[in-house]
Amino acid sequence: MFNALKLSDSPTKNSGMLRGSSSTRPAIWIVEENGVRAVVKDFSKNKFFFRSTVGRFLVWRERKAYRKLRGITGVPVLYRVIDGLALVTEEIPGRSLENLEKKIKLPDSFFEALKELVTQIHDKGLAHCDLKRAPNTLFGDNGLPYIIDWAASISEKEFRIPPLSLIYRRFKLDDNMAITKLKLRHSPETVSPEEVARYNYRSWGERLIRAIRDRLREVLQKAA
Repeated sequence: MFNALKLSDSPTKNSGMLRGSSSTRPAIWIVEENGVRAVVKDFSKNKFFFRSTVGRFLVWRERKAYRKLRGITGVPVLYRVIDGLALVTEEIPGRSLENLEKKIKLPDSFFEALKELVTQIHDKGLAHCDLKRAPNTLFGDNGLPYIIDWAASISEKEFRIPPLSLIYRRFKLDDNMAITKLKLRHSPETVSPEEVARYNYRSWGERLIRAIRDRLREVLQKAA
């Protein structure tokens, strides 16, 4: 699907611009083919040096993540990569969790499904690393959770050597703590005292790992 799509088609086949490009962020636009809509994450609009180095690297990494997670309900389908500079992924009908608590109350089943989804992702040896950003989780029109934007994700294999393995474990924990954070925002009455205590607890070792993790995440987020 979308096999004939070219990045030069953007002006004519663009069905909606979600975000324009900046010096370090890709353009994101919508394309439609035979009634199927997809999201194009496009680094081709960035400056030459950035798109040729960081852009290609991030597309390569995100493609690896999508391939590793292929078949998991709750992760968009990767249709293709164009010229090493853009990813074409399934558009998920739904709404971002950003400020959604002001409009609707999410059902308990949503958070149960989100926890199961994160478990499946971790079982594949991947941590998302940026789930605390509400826009990266969608409330699908079918009531299910979807996780998007995998540019900052890391794999267990990349961090298998100590002390990097401790950082990877921290990122996995952060993915789970992100669920607690979302529940505190959307449905605080469902969060147990034990979950709140775990969410707020920081040992000295965790504080050290978090400091290293935060620096790494900052680098990945700026690039993504």
